[in-house]
Amino acid sequence: MQSLWMIAASFLFACMGLCVKLAAEAGFSAAEIVFYRCAIALVLMTVMVRLRGVSLRTSHVGFQLQRGVSGFLALTLYFWAITMLPLATAVTLNYTAPIFLALLLMALSGVRLTSGMTLALGMGLAGVGFLLQPSFAAEQWFGGLVGLTSGMLAALAYYNVRELGALGEPETRTVFYFSLLSTVGSLVWLAFSEMHMPTGDNILILLGVGGFATLAQLAMTRAYARGKTLLSANLAYSTVVFASLFGVLFWGEHLGWPEALGILLVVLSGIAASRFSRASPAEQD
Repeated sequence: MQSLWMIAASFLFACMGLCVKLAAEAGFSAAEIVFYRCAIALVLMTVMVRLRGVSLRTSHVGFQLQRGVSGFLALTLYFWAITMLPLATAVTLNYTAPIFLALLLMALSGVRLTSGMTLALGMGLAGVGFLLQPSFAAEQWFGGLVGLTSGMLAALAYYNVRELGALGEPETRTVFYFSLLSTVGSLVWLAFSEMHMPTGDNILILLGVGGFATLAQLAMTRAYARGKTLLSANLAYSTVVFASLFGVLFWGEHLGWPEALGILLVVLSGIAASRFSRASPAEQD
């Protein structure tokens, strides 16, 4: 039953994606949305670090920097993809991360390519093909590549968190530094773009981006800490289902059979890749 916390986390992550898309429609740039998401998380993580008495001193600055930078870039591209694509498509492309993580583990950690992993990778590539080729208009190709790249960079972020966990770094410290580096990075980005002052309902939307993301992280952490790891990893893909429903309810998005098949193949591939790589996706941004 504890693994069902992942259903709650998936719903909250989908709510975050919904708020990202609403914020973009309200006129906020990807830089602004990333900033609010990270700044709100930084405030909440600072409070959590203080309450838990976690030291911020780290002996693994290099891994923390790699995790922070790769996570920031993955988050930025993910939010950017959401502003350009149907919500379910953007979420699915980002969820190719376990596939790329499996490839990273083979390249960097000596994990062997088994027949099961070969099947998982094949399904993932086929799923991405169905999503990109039949369902994308010419002007959406760029958004599709942005979404796919976000999945690649998220895999690199997950790999670094995996290494930090193996080195004994507390998860709270890692999330704090990710939030700090991402906030600084988004501030630098904002210096070269226009800043809008939030007003009225827009404030609630932006608070939703950061608030839902933080609540989702907490629910997901509880799922992995007290539930079955593989079951929790599989349930994480319910985010795609919730995102699809939100797309239909709020924007009237229609999924034809090629898109539906592509999403299904990516989900099945990600589940298989997570099972074979044994790398927890709890590091998801």
